[in-house]
Amino acid sequence: MAGGRGQRLRPYTWVFPKPLMPIGQMSVLELILRQLAYYGFTDVTIAIGYMAEYIRLVAGDGMRFGLNIAYVQETQALGTAGALSLVSDLAQHDQPFLVLNGDLVTSLDFRQLMDHHLSHTAAATIATYSRTITIGLGVLSADATGQVTDWVEKPSYEYQISMGINVLTPALLRYIQPDQRLDLPDLIRLALRDQQSIVTYPFIDGYWLDIGRLEDYEQALNDVDSLMPKLLPNWTPNADR
Repeated sequence: MAGGRGQRLRPYTWVFPKPLMPIGQMSVLELILRQLAYYGFTDVTIAIGYMAEYIRLVAGDGMRFGLNIAYVQETQALGTAGALSLVSDLAQHDQPFLVLNGDLVTSLDFRQLMDHHLSHTAAATIATYSRTITIGLGVLSADATGQVTDWVEKPSYEYQISMGINVLTPALLRYIQPDQRLDLPDLIRLALRDQQSIVTYPFIDGYWLDIGRLEDYEQALNDVDSLMPKLLPNWTPNADR
């Protein structure tokens, strides 16, 4: 998914689309494509919209990454799931497929994620990452009469958040209507409504950042050189790109 405008990363994204933000010696999109090839994926479809011609120029037909790359063009924003309706051959296969956002920096093994999905009878597998949120104030609990029942000072809560990396089955495509916006959380809620099985893949020991915010992008820039052996084990610095 590489069609968004990346408004939170402006002014950078006035110049080029978010997936082409540089990270080390390559763009975020290039890193993802190289990772997909490394983990054994061969066919990639990129959903493009904003500054689409730049993404086509960088990714091309995928040959230099060892991939076959196709494109679908969004003429309007269709959301993180709606763009799947543009991929005409997805419904013709009975195999699950990987769906991921084009603005991620992660050491997740995409093949292990797919294998995890295949070992479960599920309509979708959602990769998750643990994130702790601390509220820097005192949090009160009270009953219906206003009587205080508890006071917790600066509590921390741990959540499993979506990494923006998912495995879906073709059966879920029936929820996606052509030319209608649909985000992935909406798609998952529709599947849960029909009691379809949705499982998680907790990513416990590894690196993940969504670079959609300036502070996270800057963090990724600080981390990438030391993390490159984990992000892309076969990468050689200054290699011919």
